[in-house]
Amino acid sequence: MAQQATGLKELLGQYFGFTGFRPLQEEIVSDVLAGRDVVALLPTGGGKSLCYQLPALARDGLTLVVSPLISLMKDQVDALTANGVAATFLNSTLSAPEARARLHGLYDGQYRLLYAAPERIMLTDFSEKLRNWRINLIAVDEAHCISEWGHDFRPEYRQLRDLRGRLPVVPMLALTATATERVRVDIARQLGLREPRQYTASFNRPNLTYRVWRKSGPYGQMLGFIRARPDAAGIVYCHSRRTTEMLAQRLCADGVPARPYHAGMETRDRAAHQDLFLRDEVRVVCATIAFGMGIDKPNVRFVIHYDLPRNLEGYYQETGRAGRDGLPGECLLLFGAGDEVKLRRFIDEKPDPQEQQVAREQLKQMVDYAEGAGCRRVRLLGYFGETFPESDCGGCDNCLTPRQTCDATVPAHRFLACIEGLREATPRFEPNVNHIAGVLAGASTELIRRWGHDRVAAYGTGRDLPRAEWQALGRELVRLGLLRQTTGRFSAIELTAAGLATLRESRPVRIASFAEATPETRQRPLAGDVPCDEALCERLRRLRRRLAETRKVPAYVIFSDVSLRAMARAYPVTEAEFARVHGVGRQKLAEFAAPFMTEIADYLRTNPRQSFSAPDPAPLWQPARRELFMNDSASETLRLHKTGLSVEEIARVRGLSAGTVYTHLTATVQAGHPVDLGRLIPATVQTRIAGAFKQVTSGRLREVKELVGDAVDYGQLHLWRAANPAPASP
Repeated sequence: MAQQATGLKELLGQYFGFTGFRPLQEEIVSDVLAGRDVVALLPTGGGKSLCYQLPALARDGLTLVVSPLISLMKDQVDALTANGVAATFLNSTLSAPEARARLHGLYDGQYRLLYAAPERIMLTDFSEKLRNWRINLIAVDEAHCISEWGHDFRPEYRQLRDLRGRLPVVPMLALTATATERVRVDIARQLGLREPRQYTASFNRPNLTYRVWRKSGPYGQMLGFIRARPDAAGIVYCHSRRTTEMLAQRLCADGVPARPYHAGMETRDRAAHQDLFLRDEVRVVCATIAFGMGIDKPNVRFVIHYDLPRNLEGYYQETGRAGRDGLPGECLLLFGAGDEVKLRRFIDEKPDPQEQQVAREQLKQMVDYAEGAGCRRVRLLGYFGETFPESDCGGCDNCLTPRQTCDATVPAHRFLACIEGLREATPRFEPNVNHIAGVLAGASTELIRRWGHDRVAAYGTGRDLPRAEWQALGRELVRLGLLRQTTGRFSAIELTAAGLATLRESRPVRIASFAEATPETRQRPLAGDVPCDEALCERLRRLRRRLAETRKVPAYVIFSDVSLRAMARAYPVTEAEFARVHGVGRQKLAEFAAPFMTEIADYLRTNPRQSFSAPDPAPLWQPARRELFMNDSASETLRLHKTGLSVEEIARVRGLSAGTVYTHLTATVQAGHPVDLGRLIPATVQTRIAGAFKQVTSGRLREVKELVGDAVDYGQLHLWRAANPAPASP
């Protein structure tokens, strides 16, 4: 096992230029190579593809990758080819001679990976071919598409279960970035997986900043946001095709290169727009949700939701397109009261009452997220059943600029009294938030007139506020527990015991003011930020683009932004130095080192080297959620620890790195399982760590590491902090 781990790390460095695994990758790869079925949920940008690419390189045979994303297959294969990996794809974009040539190569065993869509794979003649290609693994990407409970159900995925019967001994790896527990269970059942290992990484994306702005001239807000980031690429999500085209046209007129992208476009035009975006010739794509899934562009720096998403699951998936390379990304949601009204109309048109109820609950969660005053990261992770350990994430508008509270006693009492007044006047009528807002604002709707609510005492007493403000207040009173809302079609509301007491005892009510488009009051050191020589980095970007244009591939296929920034920190001018840059494998060293080293050397002739403090190497992608992680690898590590083995001995026995063992032990402590901390971290070292944490009030591990020095590694720091969540004050 240890020998296998060593071999995997050699392949990792040789082909991908990485020095270590991200959380869970090593365990998933090991299970796949052992022939086990696996369901893996890793966040967008968390390294899902490596979980099947590395096994493909570690043994003979062909790995079949099932992907619904025909338009991206070429770029995925180009990226692998640039790394020296023999990969190909088969889809409808190939000419007949091209397809025949690739089929011959598959029969001759020339490839390690084959990408194909589920529709092609399930064709009878194609299934017969698979038997002759020595398939050693079936990797099902975007596996949530197989579940009707998922947010992007695709019926053609259901046929993939037949692969189990046709290739019964071949292990299957199901991968997704977004799935609830119910969806994960359904994935395993629909694919016919045999006692699959389940891996679920944290949903947290610490390099992303989340913001919600109240709509106030949304186009101008969006344009200002984009112009403030002149070199950044981004995606703008809209509900309608018409809106995508309108926004793209206006952005172009205002000097921002943009293109629309939606399912109603000709396939050729849609592919051309995507290609322009991938090759950095267009900065912004205005898209319906059809564009987002699986977009393989790691340097998307921002995602803007011009319209309110239908649910938090889709919102998480779409915001996940930002910052896939681990560098900082920004997520902006523009929200107005009209968004909810529009989505409710769509829900009311659904023929199935059960679907309507589910959609209403999802919309309520989405609106609560948009209007809530608490940490957005806490709420987002909580949707997926994950608890964020802090109340202040430092990476959302509500944490960076806590919203001011205001006295809303008078309007709140007026709202509560209106409900009571209508109940007394018309006992059989069940009002909702929108109806009460209409009565207070003096609206003349058919429903208000029919029930005589234009003759009650409260009618028109709230004309001093817009109807949308009354609607927002009503939703806030629900969140405060003063009102109770049903989940039926009309979402009727009634006063709770607390609401009645507030009204009858004239208790004060304070609410949080809504977030506006204002600068944060404190700046957050962005997770994933890599300080570098920006002037050199820009020169390296221009060189990368020239090389990419020559080869007709996206720029990131040459080198990622992370690699460029690493070069602009380290100034490598020899092959040995260049080989140590993140993302530089053997193939890229041979093919691209010379022009980049020449550019760096030329820059240094007229510019001095800059010095940078070491970046915080703590992983951006968090360890697994403990309830599933403990069932698999971490529980075995804990068992070995209890037998008296050291971290190094456990690593040797299990074929893991010491860092992974520390990650396991940290997770066990956080899950409430005791470990012998004195054996894992000597008392003298614990004293040094405790002293450092007392000095570093921010709690950032990078600063703690600088104080304790190289004798203490990050694994020990993570473990000590987990065992001492609230160290005593001096």
